[in-house]
Amino acid sequence: MEEKNVDYLKDQLKFTGFGDGLENNLRENMLKGETEFKLNHQIKHGNDSVTTTLNFKKSDQSDMYFFNSYKMNLQKEGSKEGFAQTFYINRDNNITAKEAYNLMDGRSVNKDLKTKEGEVYNSWIKMNFKEAADTNGNFKLNHYHQNYGYDLEAGLAKHSIKELDNPKYKEDLMNSLKKGNIQSVTFVVDGVEKKQFVEANPHFKTINVYDGAMQRINNRESKNQKQSEAEGKSVNKEVKQNQNADSESSEGAEQKNKKRQKQGNSI
Repeated sequence: MEEKNVDYLKDQLKFTGFGDGLENNLRENMLKGETEFKLNHQIKHGNDSVTTTLNFKKSDQSDMYFFNSYKMNLQKEGSKEGFAQTFYINRDNNITAKEAYNLMDGRSVNKDLKTKEGEVYNSWIKMNFKEAADTNGNFKLNHYHQNYGYDLEAGLAKHSIKELDNPKYKEDLMNSLKKGNIQSVTFVVDGVEKKQFVEANPHFKTINVYDGAMQRINNRESKNQKQSEAEGKSVNKEVKQNQNADSESSEGAEQKNKKRQKQGNSI
């Protein structure tokens, strides 16, 4: 057993999101020298249970082992039956364990992918639960390529989100959404801050918004929030302009009175 092979697989597991807790089992199975083996990984996401089987296989040309794929089973809270999806491991830009969970939970993930010719392209992907699973039990992944026209930054700008005013917070927010996460943000409406949640929706080229209880807020409500904020700024601007006008008018009247008094004194 080559230590370089062990170290490579350890790093691969870590960067794919399975941590470093599988190292001992990995090493033991590689020492057995069998053609292929599996490792199991379990985790909870909130009240959802995720069990994953990781598949390893020895090369036909050498004693090197490769991490080929993992099959994730998601058991949603309150659901009697779970469902599974297999994700395949490539050299670059693998779908991580958290991204896989997000996809299976119905959200979209942004990835740099490669064509068969090796050309890199960017795309949003989302699991299509409406189409029957294939012979391997996998649901189809819908792709929304860069030419599809979804602009995450523009979608966020339509909402009164406080974090967008800070470049670092804005960058972190966008990176989190690209991984398929539901992200907590601060909405500011009529000067009042309240916690809400957002997720990317490339299919409809928009942002899904949820309240603090994770209840979906429709687009009309979100637009009304943005409109309310805009109207508030407009009103404040108008009030300020009126105050300035009143102040200028008052100063003008005072100067006229002083002028009259001066003329009266000279007579």
